[in-house]
Amino acid sequence: MLRRLPVTIASKAINYPIFLRLLPPRQFSLLTMDGGRESSSFSFSSFARDLPSLAGGREHGDTRGNRGGSRGRGRGRGAPTGTSDRIDTLGRLLVRILRHNATELNLDMRSDGYVKLQDLLKLNMKTRSNIPLSSHSIDEIREAVRIDNKQRLGLLEEDGELWIRANQGHTVKSVESESLLKPILSAEEIPVCVHGTYKRFLQSILASGLKRMSRLHVHFACGLPTDGEVKSGFRRDVNLIIFIDTTKAMEDGMKFYKSENGVILTEGFDGVVPAKYFQKIESWPKRNPVSFQV
Repeated sequence: MLRRLPVTIASKAINYPIFLRLLPPRQFSLLTMDGGRESSSFSFSSFARDLPSLAGGREHGDTRGNRGGSRGRGRGRGAPTGTSDRIDTLGRLLVRILRHNATELNLDMRSDGYVKLQDLLKLNMKTRSNIPLSSHSIDEIREAVRIDNKQRLGLLEEDGELWIRANQGHTVKSVESESLLKPILSAEEIPVCVHGTYKRFLQSILASGLKRMSRLHVHFACGLPTDGEVKSGFRRDVNLIIFIDTTKAMEDGMKFYKSENGVILTEGFDGVVPAKYFQKIESWPKRNPVSFQV
């Protein structure tokens, strides 16, 4: 029997010791140049907020982390104040592991991104609330999934076994697009396909296209942040939006997919969506047209 549970989740946090083990060499040397302790000129807490560079996946060197606090991240849908930190940091750690660190942690991940929840809870890791992962209950996992306002994680019950995955945003290479995502068969299914970015990257994007970087896909939203149905795929502080001509792209053989939380994704061609498929570019939020040539 297979029963899909209507849930998903988000995160960005790792406890200090395991964080060090997973850091690329450059960041590791920054954090350990003072004997492994935080010096007066370096704040671990501020550095941890910039974690996206650990996993890559930001177009054109955009490695800023949680831009301006909690925009678009963390709890939603009425998380109780007394449990918010415990549940929020749990969710952030789960997403980080399932998107980026499953291979290093020797988790057996299926091609559709699912791992056994019990295997995950056996990991010797702590959340940023300093709570061991193994100390969390199944009900707390369900709650972390339920309250996330971007629905980044999914739970699946299969033959009495609970499985969990990140719905999109992976850098883990064992995940396959066809297994993880729903293929888009017609451009009519995605009348709006928009990518949010920053004006400072525009010239680079026009020259070399939108790149997936170390992630598996380039991410798009199926609408604008002001659309009530759009939950994910679009950062709140972008100042430029690029609309994709999906009809032209699909006619040329580009494949598009949609995740369970409504994000549009594509591998592009060799990891790139060329600028010739840009339909229009606008400033955000004023939506003034931006002229461009390709």
